[in-house]
Amino acid sequence: MIRKMGIEWHLRLRMAERGLFATSELLPLLAERGIHLSREQVYRLVTQPPQRLSMDTLAALCDILGCSPNDLIEVQAVNKQVRKASGDAGRPAPPPVRRTTIRRPGSGGEPR
Repeated sequence: MIRKMGIEWHLRLRMAERGLFATSELLPLLAERGIHLSREQVYRLVTQPPQRLSMDTLAALCDILGCSPNDLIEVQAVNKQVRKASGDAGRPAPPPVRRTTIRRPGSGGEPR
């Protein structure tokens, strides 16, 4: 069995603890530390766990919020375990079966 891991991303909570409630408030603070992100990138960074995060950005966030990486990222085991299938490893699941109706001209089944 494979044990799935997940993360809890606590950036919004740490921001609130420092009195930062708008994602746009992070833009100038990051820029002061040489991190130039768009408003949309900062919004995504605050509202959802990042899949990739540069060490420079992580260090800047920790400096801004006066915290450590462990205060921002909490690693957790996901409750369900996934069983690895022995013969199907690496193969995608087949597409679902769909019924197809063939309509021939003049058979009365043409679209209107």
